[in-house]
Amino acid sequence: MKKIGFLNFGHWTPSPQSAVKTGADALLQSIDLAVAAEEVGVDGAYFRVHHFARQLASPFPLLAAIGARTSRIEIGTGVIDMRYENPLYMAEDAGAADLISGGRLQLGISRGSPEQVIDGYRYFGYDPGPENDHAAMAREHTRRFLEVIEGEGFAEPNPRPMFPNPPGLLRVEPYSAGLRERIWWGAGSRATAEWAAEQGMNLMSSTLLTEDTGVPFHQLQAEQIQRFRDAWKSAGHDWEPRVSVSRSIFPIVSDLDRAYFGSESRSQDQVGFLDGGAARFGKTYADVPERLIKALAEDEAIAAADTLLLTIPNQLGVAYNTHVLETVVKDIAPALGWR
Repeated sequence: MKKIGFLNFGHWTPSPQSAVKTGADALLQSIDLAVAAEEVGVDGAYFRVHHFARQLASPFPLLAAIGARTSRIEIGTGVIDMRYENPLYMAEDAGAADLISGGRLQLGISRGSPEQVIDGYRYFGYDPGPENDHAAMAREHTRRFLEVIEGEGFAEPNPRPMFPNPPGLLRVEPYSAGLRERIWWGAGSRATAEWAAEQGMNLMSSTLLTEDTGVPFHQLQAEQIQRFRDAWKSAGHDWEPRVSVSRSIFPIVSDLDRAYFGSESRSQDQVGFLDGGAARFGKTYADVPERLIKALAEDEAIAAADTLLLTIPNQLGVAYNTHVLETVVKDIAPALGWR
């Protein structure tokens, strides 16, 4: 394990129990948490994207703001639903955010998960056609986005432009060199991980897989990672990919930790249904640091990945989440080989 980041879903609710009551709270506290996380040594700040929900949605203003307030921490998404995206506009936004951050953007994208509304991408103006193959539409948006951020010109210039043009065909601007190798695919199965490798994207694997073979979640996820690495090697790419896994990890070092997460010490994998098929969900890790270190050392997927993303309960506020992150990086991660 080389890097540790956090993954923030950005929930907000007007409930009195929530420290995040509005969309403004969610955005501003996300910036504050990224700054605090950098100060305690965390390597990455990642944000989930959900539309039509009281959660973080349009990621690029947030990523740019964090990029301007920080200097070291990686900033990214986990993940952007490509069914909703205009590939060229997204390329402009991503290029700008990456340049503002000095090349620290790590952009997780995917086909997306079940959303709050039926066929929400249609409201954004995207029609997958008569067969409603929204997965194919997401992959086509992805193909075009990856193509555009390579930086090659493709647009015919106006012979009488308002401003002088460089010679040849024009590309989307601003262009950020190196961004293409910092795109991740959020894969929910072993097969999609292999597809991501073939496309030359890093692998981002979450706390669930949309399949179940009867083995523990971490073993199934480790198999997914190995299949990704094998497919990458077969594809012949000339650079080394990265792999991240997400986990819910809560060290119990205070009475407040115990009140919030003490009952999770008995957490186990769960099997359910998602998108009409079986899915396996990983357990929550919550215990005193000594026992957490032992349990996490036995997690085969964490051992196989180079990046660990900690899912955080953002509605508990910046101070508490900073405490959780600091405890992990100081009391647990070094024993697992981090740094």
